[in-house]
Amino acid sequence: MSRPHCCRRISGSPLASVFKPIGIPLRDLEEVTMTLDEFEALRLADLNGHYQQQAAAQMAISRPTFSRIVDAARRKVADALVHGKALRIEGGPVRTEGRRCCQVHDSAAADWPEP
Repeated sequence: MSRPHCCRRISGSPLASVFKPIGIPLRDLEEVTMTLDEFEALRLADLNGHYQQQAAAQMAISRPTFSRIVDAARRKVADALVHGKALRIEGGPVRTEGRRCCQVHDSAAADWPEP
């Protein structure tokens, strides 16, 4: 039996939860599901350019765990892009610390009603 996952700290949810190839209905596509912690790891490492140690500290996880999470996320994105699959972002053992995924969405979120 595996050890239970710790909650991983994320900044917020992505603005869109599904990405798919244009012109093909979602019902006709295979889906790849990326968890919210994988999305956060990609954001921190690839978009923000943080080193793994710094990004792991932000997510309140170890560096080796961060490395496994970001590797899994990159494989899923590559699978969706190369094979023309839909990419769904949802779930995972997370604790949300912010409103949205980045500063652009945080400033826009100030006008949004509370959920």
